[in-house]
Amino acid sequence: MVIKVFVATSSGSIAIRKKQQEVVGFLEANKIDFKEFDIAGDEDNRKWMRENVPGEKKPQNGIPLPPQIFNEEQYCGDFDSFFSAKEENIIYSFLGLAPPPGSKVTKSPKEASSLPNGDVAGEAQSNTEGTEKAEESGQHEAQKEGSEDAGDLTGSPEKNEEEGETATEENKMEEITAEGAEGEAEEEEAEKGEEEGPGEEEEGEEEEGEEEEDS
Repeated sequence: MVIKVFVATSSGSIAIRKKQQEVVGFLEANKIDFKEFDIAGDEDNRKWMRENVPGEKKPQNGIPLPPQIFNEEQYCGDFDSFFSAKEENIIYSFLGLAPPPGSKVTKSPKEASSLPNGDVAGEAQSNTEGTEKAEESGQHEAQKEGSEDAGDLTGSPEKNEEEGETATEENKMEEITAEGAEGEAEEEEAEKGEEEGPGEEEEGEEEEGEEEEDS
């Protein structure tokens, strides 16, 4: 494929001549094969250029000005398009050429954002990050639940021991209360017995006195 650059070598416009020189100089510096077609001295070149520039790229008067760039029969663009592609470092894409091996060429936004399977690079990266975050959060939750379960198992023996001590203390209190009640009952019976004892003695003495008097 040969790059065709349509120029006007005898143009009276300084601006047009500068633009033509910039395009040709860039192609030569980057060793890109191209061929110049002069529209000033060749009517066929002029006619072919005007017929093959797309209508939306033509000025209001319908006559496109040089330089105009083609890749064989395919229209690439005018100087403004060429300049923009050069500034964005997508000149090979603009010219429809494959970049040379080892060259650092930035792809056009459309090419850079698309992956071979049709996904958009930003969306694919976002989905991947979302999946990784979800997996990490799941692992953290599992670790947290495992720690809580381990804490419950560790604390259960202590809890059972405390409950056992409480039950033992309650049993002791019940035994003490029962012993106290029995002691009080015995003391009451003893006091009752002492009160009944002197009364019987007095009755015995009275009976003996009566027997003596009778005798």
